Amino acid sequence: MIESPDVLSRLRAISKTAAFNTWLDFDVTRAAAGEVEMQLRWRDEFGQYSGFLHAGIVAALLDTACGFAAATMSDDRVLASQISVRFLRPAVADVFVVRGSVVKPGRQQIFATAELFSLAGEPVKILAVGDALLVPVTTK
Repeated sequence: MIESPDVLSRLRAISKTAAFNTWLDFDVTRAAAGEVEMQLRWRDEFGQYSGFLHAGIVAALLDTACGFAAATMSDDRVLASQISVRFLRPAVADVFVVRGSVVKPGRQQIFATAELFSLAGEPVKILAVGDALLVPVTTK
């Protein structure tokens, strides 16, 4: 990934405008054209009844990573028109990493995918995967 400080700053600024993202308090750690990486530190309030990362938060992280990856390739804001999530194992970690990338950019639709990992551990285990179809929207 050839990082771009301008893209990274733009995504961080966009993220701060969303109250949900602010509550999650994840960090956009890397960004380049068509790619993004974010990290989230575990907090007890993220857990579901068995102590794993709540499925809704997993889905939100995958959705956001897909959206941010798409945003690196669009001058407009993007909205998810479809998202699919597959949970591969219970999400347990002190720090979660989610990576998103654009599969196929376009003017009317952008296809993106994302993967959620735990930061620690060898070999690194993938926890969940998702993909999204995003639509660029112009804001007034």
